[in-house]
Amino acid sequence: MDQNPSARLFDRSTPPHLGTLILIAGGSALATNIFLPSLPGMARDFGVDYGVMQLAVSVYLLMNAILQLVIGPLSDGYGRRPVMIGGFSIFCLATLGCIFAPNAAVFLLFRMMQATVAVAMVLTRTIVRDTQPQDRAAAMIGYVTMGMSVVPMISPAIGGWLEESFGWRANFWFLFGAGVTVLTLILADMGETHRGTATSLWSQFREYPELLTSPRFWGYCLASAFGAGAFFAYLGGAPFVGMQVFGLRPGELGLYFAAPSVGYFIGNWITGQFSARVGADRMVFWGAIVTTLGAAISLVLSLMGFGSAGVFFGAMTIVGIGNGMTIPNATAGMLSVRPHLAGTASGLGGSMMLLGGAGLVALAGFLLKPGATELALTTLMVICGVLSLMSILWVFHRNRRLGL
Repeated sequence: MDQNPSARLFDRSTPPHLGTLILIAGGSALATNIFLPSLPGMARDFGVDYGVMQLAVSVYLLMNAILQLVIGPLSDGYGRRPVMIGGFSIFCLATLGCIFAPNAAVFLLFRMMQATVAVAMVLTRTIVRDTQPQDRAAAMIGYVTMGMSVVPMISPAIGGWLEESFGWRANFWFLFGAGVTVLTLILADMGETHRGTATSLWSQFREYPELLTSPRFWGYCLASAFGAGAFFAYLGGAPFVGMQVFGLRPGELGLYFAAPSVGYFIGNWITGQFSARVGADRMVFWGAIVTTLGAAISLVLSLMGFGSAGVFFGAMTIVGIGNGMTIPNATAGMLSVRPHLAGTASGLGGSMMLLGGAGLVALAGFLLKPGATELALTTLMVICGVLSLMSILWVFHRNRRLGL
């Protein structure tokens, strides 16, 4: 007879439920964007320019990228569970630091420490790949990200309401509560799926050349990075476009801001339904086309004089659909190039994506000066989509040469 549900819940030797993986990944998404509608108010409260406060996005992404280089090898060497527990524990403490920060510099220091929540994105997809073949893994990663994409749909709206009602620190109290809840769930339900080799971290780093010399790994990474780059450019520029170009209030911006997340949910559903049948590579190809098309629609309509909040954010829904098709499938591809290095591949690929994302956030902030319109942002997003498409075409070329 199977053990009772309560016993299984606390069994550290069994893989986590799918719902647990969704909630863990959702915690990471929540930390990224819940406070974005509050950035202007935070700048006023700390007495700094908006550009300084925007560093809360770019330095977070940069530190997230750096940590992913360490998280992957650590999890391959010592297991997924202890690394996940450690990352969320530090995140909770850092969130308290953000709440009580006396100035912008201290806040940004603790904001960088919050990036340890990167364990969520690296290890949820790695855990899936530990137990599933490539195309099935792509489908399951799609379901995980579909579930977690609900978070960025609603979190900016929640953040805007909290800021208007209680001030920006309420967003971080909300994050602290969510972090403690997820940490408790990890302790209860996340069993180990990879026992690890217990080798040194440096020994794990020596595995990087095996991945970095693989053209297929680079192709999948760049397809994912450039596809996500369109979203990161949006992340850095949408608050400016929404409030300075279209005159939206923080609460309104929070509602509009969720547009690509709605699309991402749909794209993840498409991935979950069709990746196992169509194949991960073809899903990346079509996802890159959809991403490019969404950004191009916004660009063309703006050039024709039809630019508006509805047009801009509506087109971002299409971009989100493309990302929901591209990223899970490209991720499954990069983890399958060397399956025995799945954790290292996940960390390295995620780091590449976020390093590019941090740069694009900063670039979007540089381009969107007072008096700018949405055209600079949508042009940047079109370029990202085209580069994603070129990257997956390179993978097709390499697959043909290898007879795959």
